[in-house]
Amino acid sequence: MHKGEPTWWRDALVHFENDPIMSNCIQTYGAKGLEGRGDLFYTIVRSIIGQQISVVAAQSIWNRFEAMVGVVMPENVLRFSKEEIASCGITRPKSGYIHGLANDAENLLNFPYSTSSTLDIHKHLVQFKGVGPWTAEMVMIFAILLPDIYSPKDIGLVNAIKRLFPEVETMDEAEEVAKRWAPYRTMACWYLWRTLDPIPVEY
Repeated sequence: MHKGEPTWWRDALVHFENDPIMSNCIQTYGAKGLEGRGDLFYTIVRSIIGQQISVVAAQSIWNRFEAMVGVVMPENVLRFSKEEIASCGITRPKSGYIHGLANDAENLLNFPYSTSSTLDIHKHLVQFKGVGPWTAEMVMIFAILLPDIYSPKDIGLVNAIKRLFPEVETMDEAEEVAKRWAPYRTMACWYLWRTLDPIPVEY
């Protein structure tokens, strides 16, 4: 897993110089953005905690979880029961998913992410309980740093696109609009989220 700024980030900045929406976002929020931690397990657990809740709520819960387990790695998670994990404000199903992923970390992590196609990575990730398409997309954006990922059912992205394009009414229409930002839809997602939340999205 790559740490720091994605290798393609600077190329994407140049690519969007002539895109009125993205160039305005870059000017508003700055050219520095997405950075990888190089830690897939951390990202997948944080994504599960963030499922279907606000960025602010997810951050609060994450802070409690991290304070309890310390460094978020499988062996540290397994020191605690599902009930103890849930006590951080995590729902019982999510605490079960996190515990299960920690137990199955070898299968989760031992996969040729750097040489596999987007489709194969997606298929690998969603076989784990608690990892649906949205969570897989967050992992591909924030841990694997693939350049052209869009999450079609992410409410934040859909709402951001609706603000920018008032004629857009559905998720499918928002996904169609997002095609204009290929082959760097990952960067577009990062800036779309920035238009909604004071806290940069992080997984």
